[in-house]
Amino acid sequence: MRVVEEVEAWGHPNIVGTHRTTFEFTTERNLTRRGDCVLAVNASKGAADLSDAFTNVAQRDGAIITVMVRVGAVADVAKGYGSPHLTFTHPTDLVARKSGFTCGRTLMIRADKAAADFSRRLIHRLTYPQRKAVVTLVAEI
Repeated sequence: MRVVEEVEAWGHPNIVGTHRTTFEFTTERNLTRRGDCVLAVNASKGAADLSDAFTNVAQRDGAIITVMVRVGAVADVAKGYGSPHLTFTHPTDLVARKSGFTCGRTLMIRADKAAADFSRRLIHRLTYPQRKAVVTLVAEI
């Protein structure tokens, strides 16, 4: 079974993409430089907004989750895993983690990338507020 979810988000001048263990998308419009894991703001969905079909697959043991971030012709992909411990309850945030930690914000665990691992070309594009990011989430088992 494979479920695809799409999220639209936007760049921001304070995006730096330097966090070493997580990356995040948020529905919040504002961002400080301390939010070094955030890749895009003003997202169309937080964890609580994801479809039941997506979350049902992502909550299975062995689920594989793929996140593709595209800004124009520039894209990058991260892969990780789902877990029965994912709750998808947070209203504003989607967080991918290299660790196995879960909370209401967690989109996937044991990710192969954090914000610091994404293409610097992509991160540079995301520093412009008028640039739209298309984030494609795929959960499969």
